Amino acid sequence: MGKYFKYAIGEILLVVIGILIALQINNWNENRKNETFENEILTQIRANLIKDKLVLNNYTTNAENAVSSLDKILAEDSSITINDSIKYWLGDVVRFDRFRALTNAYEVLKSKGIDKISNNQLQFLLGMYYDDQAVAANIACYDLEKMFNNDWIPILKKNVVTHNFGKLVDLQDYSELKIGGEIRNLLILNRDNWSGSNGRLIKVSTLIDRIIEIINNELND
Repeated sequence: MGKYFKYAIGEILLVVIGILIALQINNWNENRKNETFENEILTQIRANLIKDKLVLNNYTTNAENAVSSLDKILAEDSSITINDSIKYWLGDVVRFDRFRALTNAYEVLKSKGIDKISNNQLQFLLGMYYDDQAVAANIACYDLEKMFNNDWIPILKKNVVTHNFGKLVDLQDYSELKIGGEIRNLLILNRDNWSGSNGRLIKVSTLIDRIIEIINNELND
């Protein structure tokens, strides 16, 4: 009986050890799958962020040009002579951009669970960008589009000679550029909008830089 019990205990131990080894192998395989998924999804998210960054860089350049052109227009003494450059400055101002972040990779991550990202700070920053800051950038651009449609289109319909979107706006009557004129007042409002939009886009772009930096560190580990 003693030999039987020793044999039985030995068999049980072997089974237990086999189960533990199988569980360890399973955990190792699961961890490897998670690590592979994390690397792949972070690579895709980084590619999306790089494209978003390029778009935002272009838009911030447009915003900076708009603010600069607005300052030049508002500094002109329109009661004397209309500078021929004004139509090009107006072209910088009377326009808008549209921004929508590329979210396909992030949506895949959310469907799998954002906890698949092992870096907690990165989890937080991704949520901040896609669920908050990218939306704010979209709104900042939309505000300029709304001003274009609501305020500039009626003026262009009755006063435009030539309009090349983003390039130039040539008006047949520039008298409204004088102090107190409708167009001048609109330009003053436009300056705040363009400046505010630029500040928002720069903030979002800076966040993208931070996220890409962390992703690069994660992928290089």
